[in-house]
Amino acid sequence: MKMADVIIVGSGAAALQLAGCLRKELNVIILTKSSLTTSNSSLAQGGIAAALDPIDHPTFHYQDTLEAGRYHNDPAAVLQLVKQAPAMIKQLMDKGCSLDLHENGTPLLGKEGSHSYHRIVHGGGDQTGRNIIDCLIHQIGRNVQVITQEFVYELMLDKNGACCGVKTKDKTEHIHTYTAPHVVLATGGGGQVYSLTSNSSAATGDGFALGYRAGAELADMEFVQFHPTLIYRNGRTGGLVSEAVRGEGAILVNSRNQAIMKGIHPLKDLAPRHIVSQTIFSHMQAGETIYLDVSAVKNFSERFPTISAACQKNEIDLQNGRIPVAPGCHFSMGGIKTDTFGRTSITGLYAIGEVACTGIHGANRLASNSLLEGLVYGKKLASLLNNMEPQLRTGPVAKVKNSAKTFSIPDPVDLRKRMMKNTGIVRTEHQLLSQIQWLESFNINAWTSEDLSFLSRTQMTAGFMLLTAWLITTSALQRTESRGGHYRIDFPEEKENWRNSHVIKQMMKRDETYEYIKA
Repeated sequence: MKMADVIIVGSGAAALQLAGCLRKELNVIILTKSSLTTSNSSLAQGGIAAALDPIDHPTFHYQDTLEAGRYHNDPAAVLQLVKQAPAMIKQLMDKGCSLDLHENGTPLLGKEGSHSYHRIVHGGGDQTGRNIIDCLIHQIGRNVQVITQEFVYELMLDKNGACCGVKTKDKTEHIHTYTAPHVVLATGGGGQVYSLTSNSSAATGDGFALGYRAGAELADMEFVQFHPTLIYRNGRTGGLVSEAVRGEGAILVNSRNQAIMKGIHPLKDLAPRHIVSQTIFSHMQAGETIYLDVSAVKNFSERFPTISAACQKNEIDLQNGRIPVAPGCHFSMGGIKTDTFGRTSITGLYAIGEVACTGIHGANRLASNSLLEGLVYGKKLASLLNNMEPQLRTGPVAKVKNSAKTFSIPDPVDLRKRMMKNTGIVRTEHQLLSQIQWLESFNINAWTSEDLSFLSRTQMTAGFMLLTAWLITTSALQRTESRGGHYRIDFPEEKENWRNSHVIKQMMKRDETYEYIKA
């Protein structure tokens, strides 16, 4: 058994920001199931949104965030975020983070979908996430121990219901126990529950499942953002094409070179992501191939080296100026419900980054707000923990051991395909009910509460994907309207009574819908 003051599960931008901002007297352990740099944050091509232009203002950033989120956001949380964005860019620059700058040393500002002004700060063109992760890694002190290839499969609770540590399996399937009065989930999202996704291979919904199994409240799991432009060849995705490409003048066209976003939305190709994704999807359903025409983008290969390399890998000739694209799962707006510091409904358990539902993103995340949120909340949680008195927890309550035969394990490939088909970009009651029936055939009750120690890491991962898929699908069935990343063809309109209503999931209170107002 290893003891620490703070345990951080995950190694993306939020996790590393937190680790670097915690005071050096604290003993911190980072647990990551893969390598330190395997995360959605590392893959992020887009940048960080901040109102830095003299004609821009945080108020406009605030308005754009609410509009993209279809006013399902927590306004107070959004306001806090956008006000802190300019200072966060300055702090990154002070830390020596490699960002794209003008000759006078000020950040180059790009524009992405649903933004009213140029306010996107990039690093290395389309390598922003990688540059930020490299910068944050160098800020980690000697008080932080990083343990890689360590899969967290259980949050331990004491007799008072407070989180007091985690159980893990290493790559040789040996079990380890880590205890701490503060446990932080920063595990990212769950894009890998869909067959088409931009997400890291590590994004299998572990944090959602861990939180739910422990009894934490989850909210808004039905809101899944599908990025409009993933490279698409032979039925498979081959990497993300950043929204910044459309911000530089690229447009979506069909095989006859007709612009498909014309007349759909005033912002055309820079419309909110759910609108662009749904438009592409409708064309693909009609048998059309959709392309991103990048011929108007000057110096494309130099401006977007990561995308160019992905095109080359997928044997796409950029001389033709067209990249075949399709929408794929990109971001989870919902997650473990937190306050504005990252505290969850369980004492001692915190969540930051994509695994958390802070209320900032509403029903659809505004482009380039995710890295910003991770950085801001990583720092805010550090300030909270840095000022807390030392705390002790009682020992964890032991779970009754059971046989591995209790569990029915889905085929992840089949699960991904079914999720894309039934709980994907366009949803219907019939599809959702069919999907729930299939998911619940795998004995969901066992996966929600029983001891998992008999299972392998691979089996646990499949089970966490199953739970995440079930949380998304049951939430989508309950929300009888369309809003942002949740589109019901049988309920195609937004409904005012759903605007501030959140589907809350909790292990002891399944399938209940609450309205909550955040202070």
